[in-house]
Parts: sequence; structure tokens; C-alpha cells
Amino acid sequence: MLFTRSLRTTSSVLPSLTRAATTSARPRGLSAILEKNPHDVVITFAKRTAIGKAKKGQFKDTPVDELLLALFKATLEKTGLNPAAIEDICVATCHPPSPLYVSRAAAIAAGIPYDVPISVVNRLCSSGLMAIRNIAHAIQAGEISLGLAVGVESMSLNPRPTPEVVEKVAQHPHAHDCMQPMGWTSEMVAQTYKVSRQKQDEFAFISHSRADKAVQAGIFSDEIIPVEIRGSIVSIDDTIRRGVTLEDLAALKPAFPKWGEASTTPGNASGVGDGAGLCIMTTRERAEKEGMDIIGKWVAGAVVGVEPRYMGISPIYAVPKVLDQVGLSKEEVDVYEMNEAFASQFAYCVEQLGVPIEKINPNGGAIAISHPLAMTGVRQVVTGLAELKRRQERILCTSMCIGSGMGAAGIFVNEA
Repeated sequence: MLFTRSLRTTSSVLPSLTRAATTSARPRGLSAILEKNPHDVVITFAKRTAIGKAKKGQFKDTPVDELLLALFKATLEKTGLNPAAIEDICVATCHPPSPLYVSRAAAIAAGIPYDVPISVVNRLCSSGLMAIRNIAHAIQAGEISLGLAVGVESMSLNPRPTPEVVEKVAQHPHAHDCMQPMGWTSEMVAQTYKVSRQKQDEFAFISHSRADKAVQAGIFSDEIIPVEIRGSIVSIDDTIRRGVTLEDLAALKPAFPKWGEASTTPGNASGVGDGAGLCIMTTRERAEKEGMDIIGKWVAGAVVGVEPRYMGISPIYAVPKVLDQVGLSKEEVDVYEMNEAFASQFAYCVEQLGVPIEKINPNGGAIAISHPLAMTGVRQVVTGLAELKRRQERILCTSMCIGSGMGAAGIFVNEA
């Protein structure tokens, strides 16, 4: 089985540049991961905006700087955090023009001092997780002790641009494949790994029905921070279709009729949306000293590369890699938040990983909720930690495939 593919193991050291002069190897094993140490990287706040349907929804005319401004202001008001205490900000966003400029401008306009630096990161669908990872690494290195990890995307105003390369690059088969539309990769996975249209619709139905139930139960209100946009308060996702049936899904026409077996549809693929999410991260020592509520702990992250035309299967490699790094078994993870880019790849990954579907995306995933590219990696952490709090369980694994042929995964601990 692909889950047992051999993995390169790595070890990392956590320098204590601003703490006592000690070093600690990454914790391995469940008991070590659950220990609480002063130098732990912890999350004290994790929220997301509601999500809007691209081109038609509540954020269709809202650019990323306006989303960021609203989220920064709402976060500072909700937490009472002194903006001058922020030592760095990493904003994940994929396709807006001049992303660093608009992100920094939004932060300053929200009342964050101009002497607080900011960076942006783009690793496509994993960008939000990479923002969390970047801030975590900066804290672990002793460069900062408090930072913000943010993910934001407006797929309404900044859709995926078509990659352009010179002929010498395009002639390489894998280079050619890594630039193809994501729908094409979905069809390649479905065709090569024999994921039928019926199976795709069945997995999509699970996502739609779980998200529908979550809306009915008011579950998402636990993770959404209301934001003010042009005088209106936005606090409810407008992306989730209510009452979807298998018959509804089976009746949909293919989204990509010219590729593969044309089994991908608007109902069994992730939605296109707009939104933002944010995590405040610091050391356990600082959080306890300053009276911040600790809701979770960062443990580790992993990234992998795969053959580009089958980019959707990358969680099969990313998940075991991160579990191997920290010495966890897949059974010791309580909740998995795995991005549902397409039901073709999601169904195949679930079956190959051998994880019970009951543990994966318990409140639905991107097929139902939507997939604003750079927001997703943060949303998964926000959603996963909120679910673990409700269950009073401990370990979260997030994962996603990444356009161009990569994958990523992260491990977190619930402490709420």
C-alpha cells in the first residue's frame, strides 16, 4: 500500500536564542507531544471569516486588502491584543497583484504599527498552513515570540492566472503537466486510479450532508468571527448547499467534458470562494505570563512533491511523512481535516490512507464549504481545533494536495 512508502526522516533542533540556553529535539510519540513545555509554540486565537461564493456571494466585490482590514480589526477588538506586541505577520495569499503591498497596507490601516513587519507566502492550496509553519519556525528559532499567521483569498476578483513559460520549459513533460488546470489533474486521477463517478458522488454527498447538519446545529458559529464590510456584518457562510441528495449529484453534467472520463462535476469538486482566517501564535511561556488563553499547540509540518499530473494523491505521502516525523500512528490522530479539492482525489486518498471516514472532515470539507485557496490551510486548523474542543479530544492532522504536484500536512494538539 502507498501509505507504507519509505520516508526520509529528519530531526530538527529548537534553538533557545531568547530563552534559557537549552536545545530540544522535536517531541516524538503521543506522550511527548502532549507534554507542556515553556518553549512550545501555541495558538491563542484561531478564527475565520464566513466564506462567500465566488462571483455571486457576499464577498464577490471585496478585495483581499478589505478582507484583511476587516479581519485584523475584528481580531484586535475581540482579543484585546496590543498591536504593538505583534512581532511579525505572515499572510498567505495566492493570486492578488502586489500581495505584499496590499497586505502590509491593510495591517497598517487596521491599527498595527508600521514597525511590525509582514511577509507573504504562496504555496497555492497549502499557503495558509505554510503561513502557520513560517510563524511557528520563527518562534522556534527564537527570532520572535508572538506573530500572526493569516490566509486570505478572493477568487472572485483574483482567479487563477494561466501560467506562461518559454518553450524550452514547456517541452519537459512533467513541467508541462505541472501547469495544467486542476480539473485536468482530477480527471487524470479518476482515470488512472479507477475512481468512478458514482464513488465521487458518494464521497461528495458525505461532505454536503455533514456540512448541512453542521449549519443546522450552528457548529460553524464557533469558528467564525463576524466582520464588518461596508457597513454590514458578515457572519454566515453562503457557500453551503442545503438538502443535497445523491440524485441531485448524479444529475449534474461534467465540468470538464474534454478530459479523461469526464467524471468531475460542480457537485463533486471543491467550491470556489472568498474568505480569510487568522491564528495568533506565541510561546507557552509568554501566553501564560500574559494571561492568554491557549487553545492549541503547533507540533510539526511536512511537504512533499509528487508526479504533477496526479497532484491530488499527494496526501497519501504527506500524511505518513508528518506522522513519521513525530512518531504518531494514524490511529492516534483524533480528527483529520483533509482538503477535498476533488472527490476523485479525496476518495482515493481516504482509501489508500486507511483512515475511517468518520475521523475525516466531520463537518464537511471543501466540496461543501468551498476552497478559497490560501485561506484553506488556516481554515482547516480553525475548524479542526474547534471540533476537537467539542469532542474533548486531542490530536489534529491537516492535509491538502497542492497545485503543480505537491502536498502538505500538519500536526496540532487541542488544548482548549
